[in-house]
Amino acid sequence: MAWEYSEKTKQIFMDAVHGKPGTHMGEIENADGFGEHGSIVCGDALRFTFRVAKDPADPLGDVITEARYLTFGCTSAIAASEALCAIIEHGRYTPVQALKITNRDIVDFLGGLPSQKIHCSVMGAEALEAAVFNWSVKRGVNLDALGVRLRMKDEDEGRIVCKCFTITEPYLRRRIRELNLRTIPEITAALKAGGACASCHHAPGGLQDLLDETWGRADTVVKDAPRPPDPVATAPAPADLSPFQFMRRVEQVIEGAIRPLLQADGGDLELVDIKDRIVYCRLAGACAGCAGAQMTLKMMVERTLKEQVDERIRVVAV
Repeated sequence: MAWEYSEKTKQIFMDAVHGKPGTHMGEIENADGFGEHGSIVCGDALRFTFRVAKDPADPLGDVITEARYLTFGCTSAIAASEALCAIIEHGRYTPVQALKITNRDIVDFLGGLPSQKIHCSVMGAEALEAAVFNWSVKRGVNLDALGVRLRMKDEDEGRIVCKCFTITEPYLRRRIRELNLRTIPEITAALKAGGACASCHHAPGGLQDLLDETWGRADTVVKDAPRPPDPVATAPAPADLSPFQFMRRVEQVIEGAIRPLLQADGGDLELVDIKDRIVYCRLAGACAGCAGAQMTLKMMVERTLKEQVDERIRVVAV
């Protein structure tokens, strides 16, 4: 099934992959603030950099003038990263003030995100915190003395609950309360925790125990709770698709989710052939001569097909 993205989210994503003026994909060289969050293994990782206009008298007067990101994530991760950069630049925040930006601010800026994609906004807020910490070290700012306690410092050192994604107990406790997560599937959808081997679901000190301690056992007990489905998979699963069904599924996603976005910008896409999991496409219209054509194919067309059809798909231009 297609994710229910807001029109604003879809437009922000399209502008980013096309590299339109005013977008923020990239990396600042010799950045004043540098931070990373996420896991390349699980497919979501974010690098966040910013530059400041330095106050010659007081580092606390530094103002963020430019923000950039690189992400290995999906449509939501790109849109959420764009939102974070836009909020910071338009708000003329100091690095310390920027710490007040939450994942909820990012989601609201986008006009909402599917519940399964909330973790993408969380990723941006965490990378921002890491970048502010990096800035504070470079500028000699003692955040602890200011009463600014970076949660990542405590959370990185906590007991690891989800070993697959190296997610700690302090981090989970904070996010469960902040995001009002009430069930294991909600934790997995928002934070990825428990989304791989599932061994942490009901282990002692695992996800269910953390939910019980946060909200009370009566609110959270779920007997024989099933492992949440992979949000990429739909019925039937990719492995169960016949070659004809696979072809039809690709065609449906291109017609329903990809071509309308390209056509909105004067472009188009032609499906030329499918061999195994390789999809041969040709960009048309404004997209055909665009300098960012290859990026559009990889970061828009291929990512969408991976999300909605089969993660093994590779798109090749012809």
